[in-house]
Amino acid sequence: MVAKLYFYYSAMNAGKSTLLIQASYNYNERGLNTLGFIPKIIGASAVKSRVGLSMPAIEFDSEFNFVDCIRANQEKANKESPQEGKDSACACVLIDEAQFLTKEQVRQLSRVVDELQVPVLCYGLRSDFKGEPFEGSKYLLTWADVLSEVKTICSCGRKANMNQRVTATGETVAEGAQIEVGGNERYMGKCRKHFWAGLNSAATKCVLDNKNVCDSCNGELPATPVRTPRGGSDSEASEDSTATPGGGSSTAQD
Repeated sequence: MVAKLYFYYSAMNAGKSTLLIQASYNYNERGLNTLGFIPKIIGASAVKSRVGLSMPAIEFDSEFNFVDCIRANQEKANKESPQEGKDSACACVLIDEAQFLTKEQVRQLSRVVDELQVPVLCYGLRSDFKGEPFEGSKYLLTWADVLSEVKTICSCGRKANMNQRVTATGETVAEGAQIEVGGNERYMGKCRKHFWAGLNSAATKCVLDNKNVCDSCNGELPATPVRTPRGGSDSEASEDSTATPGGGSSTAQD
């Protein structure tokens, strides 16, 4: 059978990690070894699912080379006896949170499939909380042999295909860094309609809350200027005095 590069994508909380662990178990049950990988940014050397399942995983960062790792695994297996080598070599690579892969690492995983003939199964999000594609997801969507959507639902009952970042009180977040690790307490799967409704509402609220805030003052209004008397009169302002803010426009703050 020809090895392939698979990308299983979905919105948050669709059960991707559970599917990864199940896929690994299916290989192991047949006497075949697997290697699981998870981004170091997650902060755990294991893939963990919401239903309580887990499996060990190798942590990787942006400098990690998957071709070197899998090739070393195969060479180690080949040094053993033929039968043992066959059993101990990696039969499948499984990547959790694959959206955090770099473009180069997606290329490396393509080589693992094409040159080393090891199937690679990637599981991850397609887009971030602003509706923008992650780097890893963008190239997996372009280069993978097989694309498969893992479906979950929005609170309205429609299919959820977007990821909304929320506060501890459930309010939608419109600004911030693309990467912020979190689970149910930080992200919600939404349909496209309610995703954009939430994002637009949050952006509007941010502007209204900060309409009198001076951007150049890092979110703080300037202090009222001190007026110096001129010509012996306390009622006349100095020519160098600055008018207090009142009608300036502002943009949403991070």
